[in-house]
Amino acid sequence: MKFSCEKALLSAAVSVASRAVAAKSSIPAMEGILIEAGSQLRLTGYNLETGIQATVPAEITQRGSLVLSARLFGEIVRKMADDVVVFSAEGYMVNIKCGLSEFNIVGSDPEEFPELPTVDQQNALTLPQPTLRSMIGQTLFAVSDNESRPVHTGSLFDVEGDSLTVVSVDGYRLALRRENVTEKKGADAFSFVVPGSALGEVEKICSGEEDITVIQGARHILFQTGDIVLVCRRLEGEFLPYKSAIPRNNPIHVVCSARALLSSIERVSLIISEKLKSPLRCVFGSGMVSITTKTAIGDAADQCPIDGDGQELEIGFNNKYLMDALKAAPAEKLRLEFTSGVAPCVILPAEGEENFIYMVLPVRLKAN
Repeated sequence: MKFSCEKALLSAAVSVASRAVAAKSSIPAMEGILIEAGSQLRLTGYNLETGIQATVPAEITQRGSLVLSARLFGEIVRKMADDVVVFSAEGYMVNIKCGLSEFNIVGSDPEEFPELPTVDQQNALTLPQPTLRSMIGQTLFAVSDNESRPVHTGSLFDVEGDSLTVVSVDGYRLALRRENVTEKKGADAFSFVVPGSALGEVEKICSGEEDITVIQGARHILFQTGDIVLVCRRLEGEFLPYKSAIPRNNPIHVVCSARALLSSIERVSLIISEKLKSPLRCVFGSGMVSITTKTAIGDAADQCPIDGDGQELEIGFNNKYLMDALKAAPAEKLRLEFTSGVAPCVILPAEGEENFIYMVLPVRLKAN
């Protein structure tokens, strides 16, 4: 096998493929990157959960394939001078030259590398990379890490007509984002659940402005953008029926600035830590919300102006859950809806279309 390639392009492709490489595995080949020089140069990382394949422009003079340690190959390419990398292999002996540097290292048998699953297209959708990136970034925080309900360790992609809704839920909160898709093929309505770990990688590969295509197969999902393909398994099971789980006829409504409320909560949270856990006690009055908390080291209080009357509703929150939702909300003005001190708080945009909804469950407060 022999090829030459620009160092910057090769380094970028190695770092993308490395994200899906197993950190430790009983199969040594899985700690490596599969390098295939055929009609194109392809680099693949696969940990049996998620696989990433990057295609690189290269001049291929001799075809072949082998597996190299992802960590070592990545370090070698990254530290080389900005020049053309010349890669040649005889059997498993690899020679890598670039500028004045030269390395001879040993690769391994490509037959030992697990085959990337093929995805038989049932349905597909296309949307701009920045759109999908923001949808994932603004819902991923609410994905569950509780393995007792595996389906909730991923996000639901629910497609109806021209719109895609992404929903994450972990038993304490719910995050929902809705946007229109550019193109759709297959059924009018379909849905599937993508593991949260894979979505973290999808968010990273959505680094450009072009479109990304999402293909639903029987057991796997494929994300394709430009020269990069990511394949992951689908999560099976009954996802929370989110449409009926979000209470919408809430009698108490207030409007506030996301930034101002977040700043107030961050100040009060300074005395809360992993060791000193305590809920936020929020009292929504007329034109103002009072936020207090008490831990072993002291107490803190802050106020934030709001529009509307909260009818002196007293409600407790886990400070992190409320802050996560406020940080993720893609709007400056938010509408907070309540029914009572023991019912969920629903957070929506105060103006424009409802392209996001966050729901945070309250924490029971001890009597003063």
